Amino acid sequence: MATTRSASRRRRTNQALLFLVPLAILTGLFANTIGVDWLIDPVMIHGAVAVAIALLTPWKAPIVSRGLGRHRASRWTSLLLLFLIATTLTSGFVHSTDLIRTVGPLSLMQIHIGGALLALLLVFAHFRSHPVPVRKADLDRRAFLSAVGFGTAAAAIWVGWEGVLHIVGSRGADRRFTGSHERGSFNPAAMPVTSWWDDAVQHIDAAAWSVQVAGNPMTLSDIEAMPLDHVTAILDCTSAWYSEQVWTGVRLDRLIATDKPSIAVSSASGYGRRFPTRDLDKLWLVTHVGGAPLSAGHGFPARIVAPGRRGFWWVKWVTAIEPSDVAWWRQLPFPAT
Repeated sequence: MATTRSASRRRRTNQALLFLVPLAILTGLFANTIGVDWLIDPVMIHGAVAVAIALLTPWKAPIVSRGLGRHRASRWTSLLLLFLIATTLTSGFVHSTDLIRTVGPLSLMQIHIGGALLALLLVFAHFRSHPVPVRKADLDRRAFLSAVGFGTAAAAIWVGWEGVLHIVGSRGADRRFTGSHERGSFNPAAMPVTSWWDDAVQHIDAAAWSVQVAGNPMTLSDIEAMPLDHVTAILDCTSAWYSEQVWTGVRLDRLIATDKPSIAVSSASGYGRRFPTRDLDKLWLVTHVGGAPLSAGHGFPARIVAPGRRGFWWVKWVTAIEPSDVAWWRQLPFPAT
């Protein structure tokens, strides 16, 4: 009987990890994608799931120990998976405090996301070689109540963790609903310069630059001669920082009118995104931030400002704004390059 209970406990522990690790990835990606606050913040769910994974350690440790004792070739995969999960959890919790921002050349968020994606691959590889079938007993009332209790405990611990951050006055207590920390608000010089993957900073000669708007070239002087708007908006980068600035430019619905389903915005670097045409009155082509011209790192001569969208939508070094027959959603959620 004791052996049966032990086997059942091991099976349920592994099943829980098979569910929780992908859930942690999905909630993390969702938190890293949204730009508008929801009723329930995905970063809170993400944190509670992380706590739940950590809480499984006392049950998972004997399983790992038993597997190592069998000297199977797969034990190295198990050890690497354990290391990646530990690294991902640790980097996530430390990031929430904002006490440490980088480790060597990598930011904590890069370590966190990289470790999580590698762990997900190993989880599926591990469970493919060590399948954990779901049995009828795994779905009974007792199992359901145990799962609910376990989830409630994890959520309570996460809420307590957030409370501790506020009590001790940690910088991380004021992070945004996306999990991002404030950097250089209303001080453009202090705002970080980051780009998407291999999107190198472009150094453009303003005198030679123009942007194609529905096939018509517009120079920097042409744009700045138009009535300009001053819009206060938060740039929330997927590198886990945000910065609120006053941007100056022209709203796109004053530059272009079309009945096409989307607008394709292209950058001098080759980067680009498509926006729904209905959002033209919510997008700006800006040339200034904080009353001064954009720096090269922040998109000079002109960039897109897209309030309510994450930083990878804010295309820099814009060279073209063109109507498109392709629906805006027919693109990767995150740019591939």
